[in-house]
Amino acid sequence: MKTFIEQLINGLSLGSIYALIALGYTMVYGIMKLINFAHGDIYMVGAFTGFFASTYFHLGFIPSLLLAMLVSLILGVTIERVAYRPLRDKSKISILITAIGVSLLLENGGIILLSPQVRTYPQIFKQHMYSFFNGIITISNQQIVIFVVSIIMMVGLQIIIYKTKIGKAMRAVSTDADAAKLMGVNVDRTVSFTFAIGSALAAVAGVLVGIYYNSIDPLMGIMPGLKAFIAAVLGGIGIIPGAMVGGLLMGVIEALVSGYGSSLYRDGVSFAILIIILLIKPTGLFGKNVREKV
Repeated sequence: MKTFIEQLINGLSLGSIYALIALGYTMVYGIMKLINFAHGDIYMVGAFTGFFASTYFHLGFIPSLLLAMLVSLILGVTIERVAYRPLRDKSKISILITAIGVSLLLENGGIILLSPQVRTYPQIFKQHMYSFFNGIITISNQQIVIFVVSIIMMVGLQIIIYKTKIGKAMRAVSTDADAAKLMGVNVDRTVSFTFAIGSALAAVAGVLVGIYYNSIDPLMGIMPGLKAFIAAVLGGIGIIPGAMVGGLLMGVIEALVSGYGSSLYRDGVSFAILIIILLIKPTGLFGKNVREKV
């Protein structure tokens, strides 16, 4: 039981990070029907921004986090304006290939500018362990920070989407962009805002990963980006609550596989989940089949 609870807590920590990245995927897909494969690399940029802010500028956790969000936000909006907006009316395959190209550009640009070596993340928090119920449950202060920050970000996103004017515009564009445009919604600004929010959330995940694993590198966004994409598909691509639940489920499943089996099987199980969910329920756990007139 103790091992199970420990792996469950580890899984929820990892799943919270996957959920933050998956939210960016699902938001962009909901608005543009685009899988932004560069999203994992924006997460990498956020991690490095937090690293430099805390290492060279000696900023604390909150300022480093805010700076990482700002840099990634600007990068995400720039990518949308430069790479995706000119192709918005073109074929989907063109914009998909562009997304892959942007991803490769960020990865190789990171290797050239930052070197491929692994960097040790500064220890922003001195690790403390807390035990509950006579040691049955053990949790670190780093895991508590990850839980708290992730919950704040997810709740904040829900407030933005359902309680603000720009959130209403996002939901309108997601439902029907042409009709929203006729009703006076600025589609370009709404899409840019979506990229900004998704990129900022990815930056938060990058900083949290640096704190949790104490190491980052320019290619760190590849596998978590794919895992977060699987989480978004698992929950229902384009559905925000689905991305949250999918991310948490992915983290828990991976932790249990590593704890009771081997970490070598972790990635294989993740991709097996993608294949199974596409075969059994392609719309995801929260998705519904929609009729289309042909």
